[in-house]
Amino acid sequence: MLRKQAQEEDSTILIDMAPGVENGDSYGSTANTSELNGQQEAAHRVGSPSKPQIADFVLVWEEDLRLGQQQDSATRDKTDTHAAWRKTFLDNLRAAGLCVDQHDVQDEAGAVHYVLLSAPWAVLCYYAEDLRLKLPLQELPNQASNWSAGLLAWLGIPNILQEDVPDVPPEYYSCQFKVSKLSRFLGSDNQDTFFASTKRHQILFAILAKTPYGHEKKGLFGIDQLLAEGVFSAAFPLHDGPFRTPPEGPQAPRLTQRQVLFQFWARWCKWNKYQPLDHARRYFGEKVALYFAWLGFYTGWLLPAAAVGTLVFLVGCFLVFSDIPTQELCNSEESFEMCPLCLDCPFWLLSSACTLVRAGRLFDHGGTVFFSMFMALWAVLFLEYWKRKSATLAYRWGCSYYEDIEERPRPQFAASAPMTALNPITGEDEPYFPERSRVRRVLAGSVVVMMMVAVVVMCLVSIILYRAIMAILVSRSDNTLLAAWASRIASFTGSVVNLVFILILSKIYVALAHILTRWEMHRTQTQFEDAFTLKVFIFQFANLYSSPIYVAFFKGRFVGYPGNYHTLFGVRNEECAAGGCLIELAQELLVIMVGKQVINNVREILVPKLQGWWQKSRLRSKKRKARPSDAAGQAPWEADYELLPCGGLFEEYLEMVLQFGFVTIFVAACPLAPLFALLNNWVEVRLDARKFVCQYRRPVAERAQDIGIWSHILAGIAHLAVVSNAFLLAFTSDFLPRAYYRWTRARDLHGFVNFTLARAPPAFASAHNRTCRYQAFRGDDGQYSPTYWNLLAIRLAFVIVFEHVVFSIGRVLDLLVRDIPESVEVQVKREYYLAKQALAENEVSAARLPHPGPPASPALVHQWHGTWSSALPWHVTDHSRSIHSLLRPLLETGSLQNKGQRLSGLGEESGPTAYNARSWPGLTSPLPLRSQGSPQVGSPTWRAGTQRPQNYQRLTALQRPHSSPPAASRPRALCLQ
Repeated sequence: MLRKQAQEEDSTILIDMAPGVENGDSYGSTANTSELNGQQEAAHRVGSPSKPQIADFVLVWEEDLRLGQQQDSATRDKTDTHAAWRKTFLDNLRAAGLCVDQHDVQDEAGAVHYVLLSAPWAVLCYYAEDLRLKLPLQELPNQASNWSAGLLAWLGIPNILQEDVPDVPPEYYSCQFKVSKLSRFLGSDNQDTFFASTKRHQILFAILAKTPYGHEKKGLFGIDQLLAEGVFSAAFPLHDGPFRTPPEGPQAPRLTQRQVLFQFWARWCKWNKYQPLDHARRYFGEKVALYFAWLGFYTGWLLPAAAVGTLVFLVGCFLVFSDIPTQELCNSEESFEMCPLCLDCPFWLLSSACTLVRAGRLFDHGGTVFFSMFMALWAVLFLEYWKRKSATLAYRWGCSYYEDIEERPRPQFAASAPMTALNPITGEDEPYFPERSRVRRVLAGSVVVMMMVAVVVMCLVSIILYRAIMAILVSRSDNTLLAAWASRIASFTGSVVNLVFILILSKIYVALAHILTRWEMHRTQTQFEDAFTLKVFIFQFANLYSSPIYVAFFKGRFVGYPGNYHTLFGVRNEECAAGGCLIELAQELLVIMVGKQVINNVREILVPKLQGWWQKSRLRSKKRKARPSDAAGQAPWEADYELLPCGGLFEEYLEMVLQFGFVTIFVAACPLAPLFALLNNWVEVRLDARKFVCQYRRPVAERAQDIGIWSHILAGIAHLAVVSNAFLLAFTSDFLPRAYYRWTRARDLHGFVNFTLARAPPAFASAHNRTCRYQAFRGDDGQYSPTYWNLLAIRLAFVIVFEHVVFSIGRVLDLLVRDIPESVEVQVKREYYLAKQALAENEVSAARLPHPGPPASPALVHQWHGTWSSALPWHVTDHSRSIHSLLRPLLETGSLQNKGQRLSGLGEESGPTAYNARSWPGLTSPLPLRSQGSPQVGSPTWRAGTQRPQNYQRLTALQRPHSSPPAASRPRALCLQ
């Protein structure tokens, strides 16, 4: 049942450390101080230290002391407001249980304030359970593997890519953390090392993201908003010391995690070594590690594509000098006088285009057809094997069901959602935004996206007009060489202008996409990022590919014929140059693809260095003035603040996915595209690694199940590439006209050049007192000849056959390659079994304990809840989330029943039906058991807004640690036998 969220008062501004008192949730909710302190006191029952020895997170703000009384009233009010917000925010962090320590660096001009944050053991334990963090149960040997290593070992070839990296992170069987089962988790006896640094960072950031500094309904909460308002200058986790190795050398036991990554990953000399992905995941989190895993996987798969593409190009080099039509054209001298290419352009000789025609033959030959089909199947296999790799990494890194079960709603969504609803997967009450309202907002945002795409089309039209006008101006030049190359010069300069338009419009649209995506109210961070990614990609696709698509499929198609030329805004439509549009498309691709890569790499190398130099010089100058004696020494937080803020992975993914489009969609026009992509990516891997290790502040470790919507975009590009290359080969290439001529006229292609040229109509020839030729299959009257219609039928048939053959082979490969390796499926079932043993082993013994009643002291509430709640059924207690996620696949497949295990009640019911809605009249079972009369998860009857049972309030009261369950409502415990 949907419920409106109650309006909260400004006085309740402390984040709730307990599961929601009213709604059963903790999504940005608030609580009073007494409840909060009671929870923290209870959490200290394990004897944790009151204050950790190290800081995990740093907040920074700068203050300009020179302004003083020079500020106007508006600026002074803004400064005072920021100071009040900052004070409230820090007070709320202290009230939430965090340790807050402040350090200042001040001179006469200004001050830099550093706030060091750390979480005590009690806070870490509570939020680890609340955030559903997965922690280890049992250690396993590291199972990292590379397909190339296995292949080289099978062939008996030494593997020069392999390198022994010290301090290899072990792997674990893991499950969601529960405080009541603390002793079952590996390493729980050591509070200093039980939570890894990335886990602590996730917990600290979750608290920072929900902590208010004013009224939450007004959006006054969270560190992101404070950073956007300029209240804080930066918020980041601390790096693990300096990245450079100590003077005594890279000795493994002495290296920190950051130093290991620098020594064995982020150095340029490691370009030919495997990436230490497990080390990167341990230090940066799963999201960053998955990006580098995908980038390395993609780069490795580019190697065979680049090898085949280079071979096809070399074949074209040999065919240039043995191709008979090319020899006829170059030796024609004055045999073929061509009609003018523009209104005021002169007549010209076809033999003058000999160089361009030879360049076109480098790409346009029979090998291109084979390479196009090869790349289409390569893309299918690449995506299928990446699914396997992604599934393996997601399991090994404990993220297989993160998006479906473990991911929490965004704090911004929780604060703005107008109502709450029951989550059909977790069975929890969560903030809810009506799907119909979201769809309306998405449709409205789509209109804005289409408007921006229309702007791109307008820019494309302006580029077309620019090319036509530039060709006319250059052709009138007195320089014979310039006049001969007028069309090529106009095309090249048009490509450069198009690149400038691309870079400018990209910056504008990204900011607009951020605003639209926030307005659409997406529930989780993954959904938010997927929606934002799709918007930006649609725009970038239109922005980046519009010009190549025009050259490939539209340029030269609607020209007309001498005496009846078609025009656009009074300017004659462009024609393809003598070498054909394919060579022009290759030029367009090289300018945009290679030019964009060079610009991006230069920007990624130089801009961070300049920005870092300015940041360091500014801060170190201020420190020397403030503390001259301590100028040589530097605190870790000061060193990290000198680094650049991490910009995220969106730009990195976007660059690579757009490159994937160039490599696949237009590969028929440029077989060397995979080679250029491979060379760029070899640099990109180490460049990005160096940025994250050496130049960026440490990002907050984020979990991820896969690379998100990028995988669907890649699949869409792969399908589009098949269609695109089919039309390129059929309509832009000379492959089919040559084949048709060989079959119908001459097998040695003698006379092919004359076959492709039409004569100008008599009226045009008499008007100019000379006849001329032009490229088309038309008769003397300007109408299409029978050859044109025969070729059109052949071209359409080729497109249909090519698409069906490639799609059919791709589908077969899709069925043959399993998305999840069999070994991973076995390991997943093993992990389910261990998690069940760890979290439900003593359900029977706990159920037989006499009910102790609620403790009088608030400090014992947590301990009472942890003891008695283990005797409640999984669908009633708050400890059910891990069991839901871990046992669901086994219950669906009947694996437990097949092994002789069954769920039974201690009373009259037995078998699987004991754990269903009949155990609790009126309660819908949250597990998908196949029992009659019980609505199942995922069925049409189970959805957000389902009417709660009549005894829902009585059942939810059992979950609260602040009240005692009535004796009459105590359920009979369930056990695993």
